[in-house]
Amino acid sequence: MSEIYDRIKARRQELGLTVEELANRMGYKDKSSISKIENGKTDIPQSKVKAFARALDTTTAYLIGIDEEKEVSTPVPPGFQPLPHMVQKPLVGRIACGEPITAEQNIERYVDVPEGVSCDFCLECEGDSMIDAGIHSGDMVYIRIQPEVENGEIAAVRIGDEATLKKVYYDGESLILMPCNASYLPKTYSGPALEDIKIEGKAVGFTHWF
Repeated sequence: MSEIYDRIKARRQELGLTVEELANRMGYKDKSSISKIENGKTDIPQSKVKAFARALDTTTAYLIGIDEEKEVSTPVPPGFQPLPHMVQKPLVGRIACGEPITAEQNIERYVDVPEGVSCDFCLECEGDSMIDAGIHSGDMVYIRIQPEVENGEIAAVRIGDEATLKKVYYDGESLILMPCNASYLPKTYSGPALEDIKIEGKAVGFTHWF
């Protein structure tokens, strides 16, 4: 019976995926992580086996060698779109002061994100302060790391040890964080107060849950 490492490599090659493409599907920034796994040099956490199966369009049973049948694609009913391939990205919760936002201690868990979304981490929206932008409580917002955003763009902003999602406006030497809900007032930061503010990235999309 072949090892899981061999099955991952064989299935990747069967699908015509490069090591880099599989790394992207899995949310790995370095393709060498896949090479090490395929060569049996790195153990695969049980939590990752399901992610590998999903990325390789197969089943966990096939990858771990208890089922020789690979998953067959299910026909998509008329009027429906097939689900996109998913990659895993970190979901950030509370933020440790002085640490990069994607530092391990800031990550609550890893979540599935459509492969075509160019983001580095996710935030889960809490409350209704961004509801007029279509973002509701519980929605998953995709963030691309960048130190600045344009006037009026939605950004993930670090305020002390919290991350918030707001529209960003610049007014001279002041920074305004604007909610997208008339029930909430904007907050303006200037002078020494700006030292506690850091733009972590731009919101590039979100998934709305009904």
